[in-house]
Amino acid sequence: MEEHAQASALPEIGKLTVSELFASLAAGWADFKAAPMFGVAFSAFYVLVGIALVSLKAGNVAWMITVSLGFPLVAPFAAVGLYEVSRRLEAGENLVWRDILGVVLGERRRQCPWIGAIVVIYFLIWTLLAHILFAAVMGPSALINISSSLETLFTPRGLVLVAAELILGAILGFFLFSFTVISLPLLLDKEIDFVSAMLISLRTVRENLAVMTVWAVIIGFLSILAILPFFLGLFVVLPVLGHATWHLYRRALYFPV
Repeated sequence: MEEHAQASALPEIGKLTVSELFASLAAGWADFKAAPMFGVAFSAFYVLVGIALVSLKAGNVAWMITVSLGFPLVAPFAAVGLYEVSRRLEAGENLVWRDILGVVLGERRRQCPWIGAIVVIYFLIWTLLAHILFAAVMGPSALINISSSLETLFTPRGLVLVAAELILGAILGFFLFSFTVISLPLLLDKEIDFVSAMLISLRTVRENLAVMTVWAVIIGFLSILAILPFFLGLFVVLPVLGHATWHLYRRALYFPV
């Protein structure tokens, strides 16, 4: 019978500063430069799926807004492999594809898939709410008659729609950010259940609300900027943010010796 790993002790939550955010970004950039092939490879699936989703409904404004604003919600789960690369660089371990992929695939037997399932469900709910909001602002017939034209966005109602979608996306995105920003690297690094990891992540955000809000804005701004050239900017932005999140996690939590 396979032995269960011993549960890790719960960490203490430290106080973060804005300077540590930029230090984490700098460390993330350094990790990306040290192992760019891993960053590009782990972001490729995410980018290609995004391109495919938009291409399937290329002329539909409602779908375009929904995917463009909602798709970055799944970015944290796509970064699990990047956390492992950063962990190995930090520990001075060799970066071997077979070993890293083995760790990533091994996560299917641990707690990360539960977070992944929550992220997927969250994205589906976001998609539903975004379409409801579109119908509420533009009228139900807009989903059928005029949603295929980009000119829709430049009407008074269209501008209200964009503003409302941004507000809704920001609220839902921040809640998901709060539950995942620390929990995913924590689950990779330690033996802890996903509910405890999510609560620790939420507490970390709550106890460092101003700083973590800045971090959420940075992530949101860079993610939206990166998807503008048809998601291609995510080949750089996603790896850098993934590596940076690992370093921020290491700064945010302290474990008893």
